Amino acid sequence: MPPSSSPHPPFKHTHPLPHISSQTLLTFPTPQIILVTLNRPASLNCISTSQHHELASIWDWMDNEPGIRCGIITGVGEKAFCAGADLKEWNESNNTGKRRSQPRSGFGGISNRSRGKKPIIAAVNGLCLGGGFEMAINADMVLASSSAVFGLPEVRIGVVALAGALPRLVRTVGRQRAMECALTGKQYPAEEMRAWGLVNEVVTGDYTGGNQGEKGWEVQEGGEQYKGVVRRAIEVAEIITGNSPDSVMISKYGIELGWAGIGVEDGSASVTQVMKDQGVDGGENMKEGIRAFVERRRARWVNSKL
Repeated sequence: MPPSSSPHPPFKHTHPLPHISSQTLLTFPTPQIILVTLNRPASLNCISTSQHHELASIWDWMDNEPGIRCGIITGVGEKAFCAGADLKEWNESNNTGKRRSQPRSGFGGISNRSRGKKPIIAAVNGLCLGGGFEMAINADMVLASSSAVFGLPEVRIGVVALAGALPRLVRTVGRQRAMECALTGKQYPAEEMRAWGLVNEVVTGDYTGGNQGEKGWEVQEGGEQYKGVVRRAIEVAEIITGNSPDSVMISKYGIELGWAGIGVEDGSASVTQVMKDQGVDGGENMKEGIRAFVERRRARWVNSKL
């Protein structure tokens, strides 16, 4: 895990970074990857009201910063990725009538993030409960440590998972499994969540890179100071950022349409139209990718203008 937050990314950025508190650490494993680390270990990285808005501003910044192509979210320490909402703050608001709020993009700026342009990988270490699980459900990819635990315990404390998890969960795992998860408050190990299709890969805590996963993902440079699930997430993010940024964003958009229930014909037509309207079809990166393939060399992508 990163020991501290880098005040500035290692490149000349177009937009100033949003203000963040000590609750959140920002580091840049490579110039194209932003690593966001929840930094409230004493509270199992539960997210406070102010931190929700802080995180939303970070993801908005990522989407608008041309040089950043992928984000990763994780939690400090090995005990918890995020154990959900700050219940002490919630209890205080119940007693005082003080209003709690979340950004439109939901818990951690992720759980209802439906218009994000760039992918976010959840590197889940330890407890991933309540709102933490809601973030993971709507992340673009989920990598989990072998000790990670997932669950929606809301029903056990008299509340409901309202940050987007319920309708999305049933689309991923099916009605009966979603009902089991939401109605019992049961906790599940990482391997079971992988079998359900909610986790892409389970990573051992001592993983330091250098091996190919069963999917054949190529291990590339970067992230040597990290280990475990964060290390693996950086490797996967490097693979993503090594691809055409235009193609990655358009592909993500197309999948999001299907996630939202848009039909195949309408979704495909929408993707085609966006490519034409935004100049991706026949654009600089498309031409470069085809040229590089013919010339048998690595493509030299330019930052996307999407």
